[in-house]
Amino acid sequence: MGNCAGRSDFEWVYTDQPHTQRRKEMLAKYPAIKALMRPDPRIKWTVLGMVLSQLLACWLVRGLAWRWLVFWAYVFGGCVNHSLTLAIHDISHNTAFGTSCPAYNRWFAIFANLPIGLPYATAFKKYHVDHHRYLGGDGLDVDIPTHLEGWFFCTPARKLMWLVLQPFVYSLRPLYVNPKAISGMEILNTLVQLAVDGAIFVLWGIKPMVYLLASTLLGLGLHPISGHFVAEHYMFMKGYETYSYYGPLNWITFNVGYHMEHHDFPSIPGCNLPLVRKIAPEYYDHLPQHHSWVKVLWDFVFEDSLGPYARVKRVYKLAEDRL
Repeated sequence: MGNCAGRSDFEWVYTDQPHTQRRKEMLAKYPAIKALMRPDPRIKWTVLGMVLSQLLACWLVRGLAWRWLVFWAYVFGGCVNHSLTLAIHDISHNTAFGTSCPAYNRWFAIFANLPIGLPYATAFKKYHVDHHRYLGGDGLDVDIPTHLEGWFFCTPARKLMWLVLQPFVYSLRPLYVNPKAISGMEILNTLVQLAVDGAIFVLWGIKPMVYLLASTLLGLGLHPISGHFVAEHYMFMKGYETYSYYGPLNWITFNVGYHMEHHDFPSIPGCNLPLVRKIAPEYYDHLPQHHSWVKVLWDFVFEDSLGPYARVKRVYKLAEDRL
């Protein structure tokens, strides 16, 4: 498996996250940015098209050989389902129907969840709020790997395994790091998902369900789009904890690559994030950025300085009070 090398702990800092102050400065200098904080008029139709395309794919794979089913689950379904998780990410910021209709956004996220095969949307929102509010927060931000992950996944082979296992790691980590009570909306999310899964199984058999689940697990695992998991916050350069990517994969990921911009202004939908950079280029153009998510994955696996420990962490008073 190779020898462990590189970091033996996280990068602990004793400063606040940078995005809060940046947001205040930029809004004072460029008040026009506030006009970008409006719903995305196209996301509803884009998500509808993706959900319908996966339902059509379910019908088409009924008689497909298993090897081709897995192939298309990775090449096509993996892209669609990963993109749907990023649509859910955008919708979690109320970008589909606006902040005045939070319930509509929650239900639409559950609709976007359907092809993923497993209930995800409601629990994601619950924890994603903390990721923005307590970026890098010890015991609060479940996007930060655990010490066990940092200790064990420290060689190229093990880091490669960690990337493959990302869907499982991201699902289980919150239960250990920051467990929360299950909400009524999460129960509804689960019931709706089980009902749709059951209907697909009854109508078309086991292969469509295997296709959907394989699309999710493969698309969120070792997949080119999954480079964003590492690219967003892993410390490729000391002193920087958030990075943007401005390449073509943003076209199918709701501009999640504009991640510095997103953390500066979480209420701005992905479709408008390029305009933030256009309005205030001096706040972004000089920052380190990624040019390829595939290269991000390659570097993460083979660079000794990178691994689950390559994250900035800080202690928030809330976490101290809970001890």
